[in-house]
This record gives sequence, structure tokens and C-alpha cells, in this order.
Amino acid sequence: MPKTKPLAKYDIIAFVPIVDVERAKQFYRDTLGLRLVAEEPPFAIVFDAHGVMLRLVMAKKLPEAFGTVLGWNVPNIKAAVKDLVKAGVTFERFPGMPQDELGIWSAPGGAKVAWFKDPDGNILSVSEHH
Repeated sequence: MPKTKPLAKYDIIAFVPIVDVERAKQFYRDTLGLRLVAEEPPFAIVFDAHGVMLRLVMAKKLPEAFGTVLGWNVPNIKAAVKDLVKAGVTFERFPGMPQDELGIWSAPGGAKVAWFKDPDGNILSVSEHH
């Protein structure tokens, strides 16, 4: 019997909780450069993240941050980090994790990753995979 692939042909939608709508809108639109598609109060503000629907869900409070919630695969991580720093983004440093002067960590498998937070404390990343 062939295996079914019930979701393989559909686009994914990303969801990230926020509490401060105006601050999040400014960060994702003005700092990160994503296109604002819709405002749907009291539910979400919606962005186009290079063809992926990103719904910033309006919440009263945020769950405790645990790991990266959104990441962008970039062709040149050093250039991406420098561009984000110019836009006002601050990169995270994690104790015990060897990160270079830009905050980039080299994974054992060869990927390179750098993390930053949105205004609500959600952990975001840029990464380069070869």
C-alpha cells in the first residue's frame, strides 16, 4: 500500500505570538523588511515572508521562550548578520557556545547560525547551510 503524503503539496504557514502589535509591526516590516499583507485584530497581523504566510498572533502574554521560532536560510550569513546589525538588530550570545565576533556559531555538520530576538523576546535566526 503506497504511503500517503497528506500535507506535502501545501504551503506552510508560520505562527509567532506577540503582545505589542505596533512594536512587532515596526520590527517585522521596517527592521526585517517583510511585507505587511493584512491586519486582522484581535487575531493577527500577517506578513509575506518570501512566499510564506507569517501570522503574528496577538496574545495577552507570551509562552516562555524555548528555542528558535523562525529562521531564515541565507546564502551568506556574514553579509546577512552585518545587514541586520545595520538595521538595528542585536545578536544573542550564549554562554559556553563558541560564536565568532559577529555572533555566528558553526555547527558540527557545517551549518552556521546566528540568533536574535524580536521585540517580544521570540528567538529568531539566520543560518547558512551548504
